[in-house]
Amino acid sequence: MSALTPQSDMPTPTTDKITQAAMETIYLCKFRVSMDGEWLCLRELDDISLTPDPEPTHEDPNYLMANERMNLMNMAKLSIKGLIESALNLGRTLDSDYAPLQQFFVVMEHCLKHGLKAKKSFLGQNKSFWGPLELVEKLVPEAAEITASVKDLPGLKTPVGRGRAWLRLALMQKKLSEYMKALINRKDLLSEFYEPNALMMEEEGAIIAGLLVGLNVIDANFCMKGEDLDSQVGVIDFSMYLKDGNSTKGNEGDGQITAILDQKNYVEELNRHLSATVNNLQAKVDALEKSNTKLTEELAVANNRIITLQEEMERVKEESSYILESNRKVTKDRTADGHALTEARKQLKEETQLRLDVEKELEVQIGMRQEMELAMKMLEKDVCEKQDALVALRQQLDDLRALKHELSFKLQSSDMGAKQKSELNSRLEEKTNQMAATIKQLEQSEKDLVKQAKTLNSAANKLIQKHH
Repeated sequence: MSALTPQSDMPTPTTDKITQAAMETIYLCKFRVSMDGEWLCLRELDDISLTPDPEPTHEDPNYLMANERMNLMNMAKLSIKGLIESALNLGRTLDSDYAPLQQFFVVMEHCLKHGLKAKKSFLGQNKSFWGPLELVEKLVPEAAEITASVKDLPGLKTPVGRGRAWLRLALMQKKLSEYMKALINRKDLLSEFYEPNALMMEEEGAIIAGLLVGLNVIDANFCMKGEDLDSQVGVIDFSMYLKDGNSTKGNEGDGQITAILDQKNYVEELNRHLSATVNNLQAKVDALEKSNTKLTEELAVANNRIITLQEEMERVKEESSYILESNRKVTKDRTADGHALTEARKQLKEETQLRLDVEKELEVQIGMRQEMELAMKMLEKDVCEKQDALVALRQQLDDLRALKHELSFKLQSSDMGAKQKSELNSRLEEKTNQMAATIKQLEQSEKDLVKQAKTLNSAANKLIQKHH
């Protein structure tokens, strides 16, 4: 930090304006960075004079710390807003090579390092933000998994590298805001690591923790095993936030076109997948119809067998009646041979037992027939439901094709489609989720139908084997 030299005894309008602008400025290297709307402005320290005092003064450390906190908060706002907007325009999962994401982690590292107390060791003084982050697992039990994963990573050798890995895992888990809020709320624990006027101990830290909630809308995926987090240099690239109208508009247009092309390719791939799914479902419905026809034929054979058994039972009843009548005559005729009477009784007993067996088998056949008829009704109902679902899937396929044509039209007029893109994306996601749920239900119904068909086949085979 260099001292500032005054120019005159009385303030002028120009120096008043510069002084007011400098109140929104923080000091980084030999530049001051001030806010201009949603952008940053850089000024060299040697070109700015802030006070009309002719005597050189030493700036108050508390004032400088407050300026640094304000600057880091503004940088965090710009970084988080830029990351969310670029991620939504990109429309895909972010990785470690994405420049706005790298800059976000650099800004967060500067925020966590602000006002850290230096810990003395035999190697010298050391400042690391890994110590405060380790406290999170004591405040939020869910963070214990992240801390354990960071400690188990083989390539991390320094506390700085572990802290960087922890930030990335927390962002992937979409719990970074929750963890930071829990940490900031315990200033009694943070006081061991931070100075009283550090960012994490002041209101700016709570504001940044609240801004981190917006990052829950983006998806990120990092592979930490091959990444060297220990030796990375955390330097903020202000060129990403400096105002450049022409390049900004060109980049936004290119990003929109790229996003629309990605969406178009995604819809085409989804259409191909849905077409294949519809064909598979149609084949399954055809197989179920064939199985239904086969079961109908087996049911007809079983009905014929039941009729035959009923006829046999009637014949056995007639024979039994005849035998009973004969037995009465034999009983009246005392002169008949005793051996013939014994044989007649034995034959009567056998015929009676045969009649009972036939009646039991008839009852079993009638019960199985009723079960088969009920199963046939359920199969017919399931086939109707499958056909209705197939019609609904075809209707959804037509809707997706219409959405594809609509996206193609939006590609030609990309400058008018920012709002419509998000609506189409949400509708497409809802359609996809509905179709995925419908397909799961159909697959479950198909499994149930196959089980029922196997049960009916086995029952029919047992019936056929009994009668043979």
